[in-house]
Amino acid sequence: MPDKPAVVLVHGFWGGAAHWAKVITELHRRGFRDLHAVENPLTSLADDAERTRKMVRQIDGPVLLVGHSYGGAVITEAGDLPNVTGLVYIAAFGPDAGESPGALSEQHPPAAFPNIAPDSDGYLWLRQDKFHESFAQDLTAEEALVMAVTQKAPLGSTFGDAVTAPAWRKKPSWYQVSTEDRMIHPDNERMMAERMGARKTVELDASHASLASRPGEVCDLVEAAAGDLAGR
Repeated sequence: MPDKPAVVLVHGFWGGAAHWAKVITELHRRGFRDLHAVENPLTSLADDAERTRKMVRQIDGPVLLVGHSYGGAVITEAGDLPNVTGLVYIAAFGPDAGESPGALSEQHPPAAFPNIAPDSDGYLWLRQDKFHESFAQDLTAEEALVMAVTQKAPLGSTFGDAVTAPAWRKKPSWYQVSTEDRMIHPDNERMMAERMGARKTVELDASHASLASRPGEVCDLVEAAAGDLAGR
C-alpha cells in the first residue's frame, strides 16, 4: 500500500534473517508489501552497516529500519541514509557515538553472559544447551533448539566496535523493551530508549526473542511507527 514505507528488518547476534519469520508474515497480513530482511555477516559493525546500507540503497521511497539485538547497533550506524525515515528497536542496542555493544553490556551485565563461549577461530557462540534459557525462554523447546543449532556466531571483536554517528540523534525512533531479557539487561534497554527520546516505548513480558515470541505486539509497534511517519 502506498502509505506504508518499505520495512528493512535487521537481525542481531546468534540469529539470522529467518528470526523475523513471524513478524514478516504478520506485517504482510497487515498490508506491508515492501518487506526486506538483511542477512548480515556479523564480522564487524562496519561490514554489517554497509551490507544494510546496500539493501536500503536498492529501495525507492521511504524506509523504516527495524533492528533486533545487535541489529539495533547496525541500524544506528546505517540509518543515516536520506530515505531512512525512522528506526524501530526491538530489545536492541542503541549506542551513542563512541559506544559499543560490549561496553554497554558491561554497565549492566545480562543474566546469560556466562553462557557465551568463544571458539578457536574468534567467534562467539551461545552454548546450545543454554540457548533456550538464555535467549528464548518463552518459546517452545523445539523452536529454541532450531535457533540454537542454526545460530550465526559473530566475530568476538564485533562486540567492541563503536558507533560513529548515531542515526537516532537525527531520526525518530521507537523502542520495545523485553522485561525478561537475559541477553541485554532490561535496565540497559530502558536507558537506551529514554536516551534516544523514543516516540513510543513498549514494555513486553518477553525474552530476548520477542520478535518470535510476541510478533503481534512487535508488529503493533512497527505499524505505529509507520502510521506516525505517515502523519496519521
